[in-house]
Amino acid sequence: MTNFTFAAKAVRGAACLALLAMAVAYPASAAETVTAAAFDPLTLPVALPDIVEGSPAAKVTIVEYASVTCTHCAAFHAETWPSLKQRYVDTGRVKFILREFPLDPLSAAGFMLARCAGSEKRDGLIDVMFEQQKSWAFVPKPGEQLLALVKQQGMSQTDFETCLRNQALFDSLNKSRELAAARLDISSTPTFFVNGQKMTGDLPIGEFDKVLTPLLK
Repeated sequence: MTNFTFAAKAVRGAACLALLAMAVAYPASAAETVTAAAFDPLTLPVALPDIVEGSPAAKVTIVEYASVTCTHCAAFHAETWPSLKQRYVDTGRVKFILREFPLDPLSAAGFMLARCAGSEKRDGLIDVMFEQQKSWAFVPKPGEQLLALVKQQGMSQTDFETCLRNQALFDSLNKSRELAAARLDISSTPTFFVNGQKMTGDLPIGEFDKVLTPLLK
């Protein structure tokens, strides 16, 4: 999992192109833990609409807090998410909610661009950001690579620049992150809540099976 060391002063004016110059690498740990949640994330006020996959009537809800620059989040989405989606989400047994928890200004920019892409392209763009993370998030000029990535998904440079100047969107993204950090005690990504039970780290599908099996009986 990736540690949460987001410095507030570094992002106060980040809804502008300057934030793309700030590609900060944060220390990561592959440790995995499972603990009880202090609050139910489903009762937490959100400043942005949830990104949801699965049936609204599902018996179990999983909420993931992720950062698109988090290497362990990318690993989860590459290695665990396909099986989790196939076994539980696509079968209507689990509803999956992704919530943004940017660890740095570059991640905030990525999530902003995904939101600006619209509901039809948003999820696919987030998937591509995770899949191609090494090629845009950990390079000398991440802004240029991020622009190239979103252009491939149909976004123009004008749309790119307009989106990153959207202070209201940035403020909403930051508010959601701050609420989650304070009320849910989130300090790393990815962090999951399975019907309120807190799980952290790049967990394999077997760990989800252990938690989901009794809940779905």
